[in-house]
Amino acid sequence: MNETEQRRSAEQETMRARLREKYMRPHDAAPASTARGLHHTALVSADVERTVRFYQDLLGFPLVELIENRDYPGSSHFFFDIGNGNLLAFFDFPGLDLGPYQEVLGGLHHVAISLELSQWERLRDRLTDAEVEFAEHSEVSMYFRDPDGARIELIADPLGQMYGSRIL
Repeated sequence: MNETEQRRSAEQETMRARLREKYMRPHDAAPASTARGLHHTALVSADVERTVRFYQDLLGFPLVELIENRDYPGSSHFFFDIGNGNLLAFFDFPGLDLGPYQEVLGGLHHVAISLELSQWERLRDRLTDAEVEFAEHSEVSMYFRDPDGARIELIADPLGQMYGSRIL
């Protein structure tokens, strides 16, 4: 790291320490969440069939629903089972020129999906065979882009853990 990056890193760690002290509670003292879980996260797809082939055929997430988007006639709303009662959803918007995927403030950075280590290893091999570029981190995490450019993370940490530490 250069001097500017070191200074920025130190400033950010000071800010994180202040926020942890002010807002975080020990696990045994933390209040229960008012939510019961993530129902679905919705992304945008330029091509429904290409998205189905990627998420179902390559990654193994079953397509469980395909309906018309109630907010945009002629558009599809479709869902993949990503386990544990959670869904990954997509909309297509035919006729709209949405442009390429972008990471912007308020936008999506990535979606992290937890897998058993054996499944994670199997999907790493499948991504390699399919020539999907990915970056592997910490031997349990890999990042890649879907056909529309959204960043997906597959992580072998169990739900409620991050980098081997319990957070829930």
